[in-house]
Amino acid sequence: MTDRDQDLHDAPVDAHAAERVAARGLRLDRVDGADHAQVGRWFDAVTRGFLEAAPAEARRRGFIDQMGYQRKLGVYDAQAPQPDEPVATFASWTGELTVPGGAMPVRAITSVTVAPTHRRRGLLRSMMAGELRLAAEHGLPAAALTVSESTIYGRFGFGPAVLAATWELDVPRARWVGPDAPGRVDFVSRAQGRALVEPLHERFRRVSPGELSMPGGHWDRIFGTRPDADKADQLRVVQYRSVDDAGVAGDVEGVAVYKATENADDFTKSAIDVILLLAVTEEAYAGLWHFFLSMDLIGTLRASELAVDEPLWWMIADQRAARITGRDHQYLRILDVPAALASRRYDVAETVVLEVADSLEIADGTFVLTTDAGGTASVDVVDDAPVGVPLVRLGVAELSSVLLGGVSPVALARAGRIQTDDPALLARMFATPAAPRLSFWY
Repeated sequence: MTDRDQDLHDAPVDAHAAERVAARGLRLDRVDGADHAQVGRWFDAVTRGFLEAAPAEARRRGFIDQMGYQRKLGVYDAQAPQPDEPVATFASWTGELTVPGGAMPVRAITSVTVAPTHRRRGLLRSMMAGELRLAAEHGLPAAALTVSESTIYGRFGFGPAVLAATWELDVPRARWVGPDAPGRVDFVSRAQGRALVEPLHERFRRVSPGELSMPGGHWDRIFGTRPDADKADQLRVVQYRSVDDAGVAGDVEGVAVYKATENADDFTKSAIDVILLLAVTEEAYAGLWHFFLSMDLIGTLRASELAVDEPLWWMIADQRAARITGRDHQYLRILDVPAALASRRYDVAETVVLEVADSLEIADGTFVLTTDAGGTASVDVVDDAPVGVPLVRLGVAELSSVLLGGVSPVALARAGRIQTDDPALLARMFATPAAPRLSFWY
């Protein structure tokens, strides 16, 4: 952790949030990571909130060992039969989010739950508003999260910034017409794949807007290499290596994790679920997907957390063999408008005034965004919009959705979500060559 992140991790809870919770006869407190019993009870509450089975001791221990980097909050009810188990939970940490042409630190949020016995008491609002204020005070330009319910977080200024696609592919019907990758696909152990994936993901995420630095513990969950991993023996891992003109295998350029489900009634209609496919070259991307689409006995392939503009769609002969559904995936919430806008690159030189509304009064104001021919942005905070410069009125959620290029301001203007006489100008400024993506949940 940086000094700033450590200070934020250890900071007391927001005083205003604590007062609001106390007015309900409850207590908001930071969970002491060194108190394993307290962390374990907090984790019990999280699993209950996400409708999971109560964790076995091995899983509880694995969580305690790997999730110490998270700042954890709990709301406690002294009158409850189990006063040491929180009735609401919240966790966060600082990660790095890739933006077009750059990156910025963000406060990533997870494990947000409120027990059904304590709903409608403003507990989520108190925790969220307090932690967003705290992140802004510590100089973080934005917050981010992936969500189970899409209707909750707009009220706090979050906007859907990264969509994800889920594929279900009729493999025999699809028929590969993509390029023939000359490299090797080989099986490796789960431990070998786990050792390979971190440097590959670092290369991949730095050129993929929307990707976040991988949180601690997630790779072991994906590869089933945690001591408490459930059904890890079902996972298979393959790698892709390039091959030179002499046929000598070179560096690993891709890795994939999958599991197969046999169809006992018709073996030729078995299925595979691609849990992760990470490729840092176009050759590796084609090679790994071709491998999956040419496997014997496989009738159905399923994959999720894919980009909404996957090249794979253009690598199969029958595009109707793919049933593709899209959904909101990663939400973004700008906390510092100048810092967030200046973190990315732009392809056109323009000037526009943004009047940003924020119900939490964290990022509201009037801002003049100027981009130059080199792609750099400067942002000035002004009291009044200058005359003669195109003006855009929008909420912080809408600006957060636009930042990565995942939605066109033209669409938002037509939907009545932003007000401007020239939405096409804003669309040109925030346009990106490819849709943002995030390849995992957190």
